[in-house]
Amino acid sequence: MLDLKNLRINPEPVRDSLARRQADPTVVDRLLNLDEEHRSCQTRVDQLRMERNQASKEIGNLKKQGQDASAQMEAVRKITEETKAVEERMMACEDERKELLMNIPNTLDLSVPTGKSEDENQEVRKWGSPADFGFEAKAHDDLGTALNIMDFERAARLTGARFVVMKGLGARLERALANFMLDHNTGRGYTEISPPAMVNRETMTANGNLPKFEEDLFALNFKDFFLIPTAEVPLTNLHRSEILEKEDLPKYFTAHTPCFRAEAGAAGRDTRGIIRLHQFAKVELVKIVEPESSFDELEKMVADSESLLQALGLPYRVVLLCSGDTGFNASKTYDIEVWFPSQGKYREISSCSNCTDFQARRGMLRYRPEAGGSTAFPHTLNGSGLPIGRTLAAVIENFQQSDGTIRIPDVLQPYMGGANLIV
Repeated sequence: MLDLKNLRINPEPVRDSLARRQADPTVVDRLLNLDEEHRSCQTRVDQLRMERNQASKEIGNLKKQGQDASAQMEAVRKITEETKAVEERMMACEDERKELLMNIPNTLDLSVPTGKSEDENQEVRKWGSPADFGFEAKAHDDLGTALNIMDFERAARLTGARFVVMKGLGARLERALANFMLDHNTGRGYTEISPPAMVNRETMTANGNLPKFEEDLFALNFKDFFLIPTAEVPLTNLHRSEILEKEDLPKYFTAHTPCFRAEAGAAGRDTRGIIRLHQFAKVELVKIVEPESSFDELEKMVADSESLLQALGLPYRVVLLCSGDTGFNASKTYDIEVWFPSQGKYREISSCSNCTDFQARRGMLRYRPEAGGSTAFPHTLNGSGLPIGRTLAAVIENFQQSDGTIRIPDVLQPYMGGANLIV
């Protein structure tokens, strides 16, 4: 959520950011008009209350003197009616203002390139070279089905489309990836967290998933709970409504959780395989840091995600998202895209974002820059470190052999009981 006080003083950066996002910048004017009306109503209510108090005193004095106070009583009645009407309009303005403010995306950092879609994202660097197999590369789902480590048919029977049953060494490889990633991340200073996979509406709202992305979430008919779309949601809310001290920062968290997404906005995309499932596992990275260091921390987070892919030996590239492709909560985002041989292209596997104070403000997460001083909002960052399914798919495709078997990357073999091959 943006800072309304700053928006009143300097609305142009927000207008410019909305225009660069291909969004309607006039929402800022609607918001400011509502804000002005809300404040005018508040001023009028204060005036009316003073008038009513004064008239009430006059009524008391007149009655003490045995004089007629009917005129003053009529004045109080009219003041009370007007006060009620103005208060109702003030509350309506407040509700409309809040709704608009909750739906305005974060302001883009000036370093974000202007563009309409992912086609205008900027490549930053590449690592590794795609392997020349000497044979036609197969897709991960074909390989997984042939090796009997993936079962889409039984998953569809159990639940429906976009689910998978992992079996045997496939299930073990999935578990190995999670353990490897957690060990790797904690070795780089992240604290492992095991959060709930269900959260309440307040948590989803503070994170920025509600109200804008409700159609993409799995809501439960139980106490207004939601299944998490990513561990970012509970991790960024761990200290919601708290005041941290300067020495408490930075905080680095990592978590392995199931994730649930309805993918309402992705109909028809990636219907095969395990690239885009309704349920998947992911190891997430989250940081809570001081504002002055947040963009440096973003670069470090990208490096942390890259180091996982380097350890696995998976070719990838890093791209800086353009304005039209940057997410609602983010001020700046890098995507890391891993090479998929069967498709002959790079596909997104990690997204690392600096959300500045946008989420902290929604969740009233504050800290004291100086002991005993006033509070400020820290910056929050999040990144995939990494999604298990997409990483598993990339491993299967990049380590396939001509006979259809899969070599297991060296760093995963200790987690696989020493197995080096899936046959």
